[in-house]
Amino acid sequence: MMIGSVTVSAGSYGYPPGECSSCNNARAAAGAEEQQKAPAGRVPSSGSTEELTPEEQKQVAELKRRDREVKAHEAAHIAAGGGYVGGAQFSYQSGPDGKRYAVGGEVSIDTSPVNDNPEATIRKMQTVRRAALAPADPSGQDRAVAAAASAQEAQARQELSVEQTAEARGDNRKHAVTLHRGYSSDAQVQTGETAVAQLDMIA
Repeated sequence: MMIGSVTVSAGSYGYPPGECSSCNNARAAAGAEEQQKAPAGRVPSSGSTEELTPEEQKQVAELKRRDREVKAHEAAHIAAGGGYVGGAQFSYQSGPDGKRYAVGGEVSIDTSPVNDNPEATIRKMQTVRRAALAPADPSGQDRAVAAAASAQEAQARQELSVEQTAEARGDNRKHAVTLHRGYSSDAQVQTGETAVAQLDMIA
């Protein structure tokens, strides 16, 4: 994991490699059955669903569905994240047909604030949050990244508010000094009426 970045994952999809017991059992049973049917000296072919048992065909269909979901999940992150999202990395599992299917995936998202620029940080965190929640079914990690982006955005808004308040106070002080100098040079301060006018303008 890079500094200033986090990873959103679709790892909840599919089975971790080696932990799909039904797939493993189905492959083992299929291999034994093919060995029994195959003539001596012939290696059973793989990759054709016609040679699979109904249970194996079911497993292949499930793996194909998960492959599509995982890839669509990561593609949604990338499409919404612009330049803040890196390329997708997938973990694969071999099915009973001998083909590899994506059962997990992840992308990295840059969540670092923009130095000395709270406005840019706000815009960036809004993009990060949209990217994290872009898939139709965000994972727990996706939601955690979105929450972190929202917190970073809130902090940037506070910083921006402090800056704007300081700038406004500086402008008011400058404006007050200018008015005071203008009235001091021309106004007659002997009367109470003139003094009140000066105070009103300075205030």
